[in-house]
Amino acid sequence: MQGSSAAGSRPAPRPASGRLGVLTPGLGAVATTFMAGTESVRRGLNKPIGSLTQMATIRLGKRTDNRAPLIRDFLPLARLDDLVFGAWDPIPDDALTAARKAGVLEERDIAPVAEFLSGIAPMPAVFDNKYVTRIHGTNVKQGKTKRDLAEQLRQDMRDFKSKHKLDRLVIVWCGSTEIYIKAGPAHATIEQFEKAMERNDEAISPAMLYAWAAIMEGVPYANGAPNLAVDTPALMQLANDRGVPISGKDFKTGQTWMKTVIAPGLKARMLGLVGWYSTNILGNRDGEVLDDPQSFKTKEESKLSVLHSILQPEQYPDLYKDFSHVVRINYYPPRGDNKEGWDNIDIKGWLGYPMQIKVNFLCRDSILAAPIVLDLALLMDFGHRAGLKGIQEWLSFYFKSPMAAPGLQPEHDLFIQQTKLKNTMRHLMGEEQITHLGMEYYAS
Repeated sequence: MQGSSAAGSRPAPRPASGRLGVLTPGLGAVATTFMAGTESVRRGLNKPIGSLTQMATIRLGKRTDNRAPLIRDFLPLARLDDLVFGAWDPIPDDALTAARKAGVLEERDIAPVAEFLSGIAPMPAVFDNKYVTRIHGTNVKQGKTKRDLAEQLRQDMRDFKSKHKLDRLVIVWCGSTEIYIKAGPAHATIEQFEKAMERNDEAISPAMLYAWAAIMEGVPYANGAPNLAVDTPALMQLANDRGVPISGKDFKTGQTWMKTVIAPGLKARMLGLVGWYSTNILGNRDGEVLDDPQSFKTKEESKLSVLHSILQPEQYPDLYKDFSHVVRINYYPPRGDNKEGWDNIDIKGWLGYPMQIKVNFLCRDSILAAPIVLDLALLMDFGHRAGLKGIQEWLSFYFKSPMAAPGLQPEHDLFIQQTKLKNTMRHLMGEEQITHLGMEYYAS
C-alpha cells in the first residue's frame, strides 16, 4: 500500500510549504497537553522530550561516515511554527479551560501559554452518548442523517483551512474510545458504508464519520483510540482510492509500551512466559469512559493482542502455549491523569525454574501521548507529501494495535517497529537501508 519503488527511484517528497492545520477530534487531556506543550516549545520555554521527530537522530550510510542528522533536519517536515491547532469536542470548554480541568499540566506551564490556549475553541462535535456512555456534552452537531453530520465535518475542515490560510490539514483522533463494534456488512464496501450513513445505521459510529470525512477531504487521518474507525475494508479502500494516508490505532503510551519492550527481551533470550497480570488505576476522563464495560472491551481487545503477536505461541509452544494474560483497568478519581500500572510477570528459565518480574509504572498518560500526537501529525503529513496512501504500517511504532494489510500479521515488537520506521524514512529520502550486518568493517 506504500508502493514498491526502490530507494532513489521514487520522486522526492513535496516540500512542507505553507502552514499545516492539526485538527483533533477531542479537546481533553491529550489534545490540550499536546497543544500547550508545542506552544511552550515554540516559545523556547521547554524541550520536546519524547518526540522522535524533534529530538532523535537517524544514522545514514556506514558507521564510519558519521552521518547522523536530526530527523527534523533530514526529513522535509512541517516546522513547529507552521502548525495551527483546531478541535471538535462535545464539551464547549476552550483549550485553556479544558487544560486546567484535565489537571495534567501545572499552572506554571499553562500560564505562559494561557492566552494562546484560550483562543482555541472546539467546533461542535459529532457525538452520540450511546457510543461513549459516560460523557454528556452540549456542543454537539444536529443532523437528520449520519451522512449529513459527516458532510458538516467536511465543511468544518474547509472552513478551518480557509479561515487560517492553511496549505494542508491532518487529523489525529484524541477523543475517548467508543464502545466495542465488530466490523460487519455496513463496513464492507464504501457503497454499503455510505448507505448505512444515510439510514442512520448503529454500526456507523461518530469516529467513523470523522474518518470518512477526512478521507473525502484528502486529509491524512490517525486514530489514537482503540475503537473501530478507519480500520474497516470500506475506509481502507477509500483511502487507497483517494490517495490518503491512514494509521492507527490506540496510542502506545504506558503499560502496553512496557510490554512491547519486555516481551521482545523474553523472546530474544528464549525464556518462557507462564502468566502476565496487568492492572491499572487512573482517574481522568479516559478512566471514566473505560469504567463502562463496553468501552473497556474495546481497550481490552487492544491490550490483549500485543503479547500473543510478539511471542508467537504457535511457533514456540514449549515457551508460550496457554500463557495466562489478564488486563484490568480501574477508575480511581484521585489519581487523575497520573496512571499507575502494575504488572506481575511469571516466567520460566533453564529446566523450567520459575522467576518473576514486577513492574510498577507511575506514568503520566497524556505526557506520554502528547509527543506521539506531534510525531503522527508531522509524519502523516510528510507521508502524504511523499506520495504514500492507505495504511501506514511504518508508523506502527506509535500504536498499541497497529494497522496492517488484510491477512498480514501486524508487527508489535517495538525494536522491529523502530527499524521499520527509520528505514522507511531512509527509503523515502533515497538513502540506503541499514541492516546492521556490519561485516564490511571486518577483514574477510
